[in-house]
Amino acid sequence: MFVLIAGGGRTGATLAHTLIAQGHEVRVLEHRREVLAHLHRELPTQVIHEGSAANPQALEDADIRRAQVVAASMVTDADNLALCFVARKLYAVPRTIACINNPRNAWLFDERFHVDVAVNQAQILASLIEEEMSLGDMMTLLKLRRGRYSLVEEKIPEGALAVGRTIQELALPNKSVIAAVIRHGEILIPRGSLQFEVGDEVLAIVDHDAARELAALLGALDG
Repeated sequence: MFVLIAGGGRTGATLAHTLIAQGHEVRVLEHRREVLAHLHRELPTQVIHEGSAANPQALEDADIRRAQVVAASMVTDADNLALCFVARKLYAVPRTIACINNPRNAWLFDERFHVDVAVNQAQILASLIEEEMSLGDMMTLLKLRRGRYSLVEEKIPEGALAVGRTIQELALPNKSVIAAVIRHGEILIPRGSLQFEVGDEVLAIVDHDAARELAALLGALDG
């Protein structure tokens, strides 16, 4: 996959480093001298292109026409929105991602400016806090389908509602699937007749609502 990143600050540089490590082709477009000096210490020279994302020639030089994804991580929301709009309208880039610097501008980051994915750090933090508080000791291991579903893990404590009950008896919430149960280091196939024991590590795929319901069944009882 070829990804063009506009903005070589800490977010853009870290994203580029991660994508390169995963085997993707990356270009980073940046015009600030002090940032360029830092980029050259962190990334391969051929990845870095000097220029402004507001300059069509700079975008062309960075191969925007080949880009499968454009990630806008510049310091102003106006620049990020403008780039997403131009990337789609002028260069037919299939996918656009934009960072939101000021949460008050989040309402602008939608299909009107051709933003496919908006990264709002304030919203992400709020969601994580809410999730951690609602799920108790349940751990989220992986997000799937852009966060719609999660792979979660719960170690069943003494007194949990699930102890002594089979999967079939437990009446699992809708949109939840038990993927595996690990007992004494061994993986057990989660058939309906499997009875939960204290200390079982349960892996499940859930949506947001099902995660909270499943946490209530597998986790410690309040009080």
